[in-house]
Amino acid sequence: MASFPHIVEDCMGVLQVLSDGTVFRSKNIQFNIPLIHSENSVAFKDVMFDKNHNLLLRIYKPKSASLFHKLPIIVFLHGGGFCLGSRTWPTCHNSCLRLASALDAVVVSPDYRLAPEHRLPAAMDDAVSAMKWLQSQALSLSDNSSSGDAWLSSGEADFEQVFVLGDSSGGNIAHHLAVRLGAGSREVAPVRVRGYVLLAPFFGGVVRTKSESGPSEALLNLDILDRFWRLSMPVGETRDHPLANPMGPWSPRLEAVQLDPILVLVGGNELLKDRALHYATTLNHMGKKIQYVEFHGKEHGFFNYDPYSDAALQTLLFIKSFMHDNSA
Repeated sequence: MASFPHIVEDCMGVLQVLSDGTVFRSKNIQFNIPLIHSENSVAFKDVMFDKNHNLLLRIYKPKSASLFHKLPIIVFLHGGGFCLGSRTWPTCHNSCLRLASALDAVVVSPDYRLAPEHRLPAAMDDAVSAMKWLQSQALSLSDNSSSGDAWLSSGEADFEQVFVLGDSSGGNIAHHLAVRLGAGSREVAPVRVRGYVLLAPFFGGVVRTKSESGPSEALLNLDILDRFWRLSMPVGETRDHPLANPMGPWSPRLEAVQLDPILVLVGGNELLKDRALHYATTLNHMGKKIQYVEFHGKEHGFFNYDPYSDAALQTLLFIKSFMHDNSA
């Protein structure tokens, strides 16, 4: 007797994988946080950056922008375990509004292809494509071309003051961008990345850490983390794959790699805390310019679930200081 397909992987009902390989994504997600449709000081719009994969990004621009005061650019890479998320989700959109207004910066928030339909390294490749798109905008400005986006080619955005901020899986992507582009980011010149901010980066590994073996968080547990890795990693690979575990046994050695400054921000009660700390400590021992900040008692998503909280304000102050210290 024929059996009907059944659910083999379920990501909170938002993403389900059936036994026959079918992938179901809900189009009616009930978010538990409100979407901030607008903030008086910031305008935003969507732009296609990769026609081949039908990928869009969202640009946030402070209305106070002036030709006499160029604004830094923040490239924001959303989280979601490589399987969920979008520039349009409240956790991403609200955070970008807050970053743009609080840091007086142009924020560029690209989507990337999601697993399991598009397993890694698809998300990494799309982040590179977003940086290449930003490079094309800078080149159109330097060539006095009319092909660039009006918001970025008007001379108000400073392509020499770019910071990449990645949240969770976006923090993982930010690390791999930092390694690929290296110090000086010559591959995307005249865009100049000055530093990378990793907000609770989603790193993995076969051997459990102490924080992973501890109590579950309110919104995150080890089963969910493992499920994200099973769905996002190349088929047959383990959590020690270099894309998951940058300090793992098969990851490239970074001692000789020149990196731009990195800021790691993590909650003290996160399952991912120990991996973030090990990452920062290892790079510090290699002589890299890296700063680690831990927010006591906070869990995963403490910034993007409420970017107007006291902890979020402290996060913004750390980011602002990091940007100031590493600007040209």
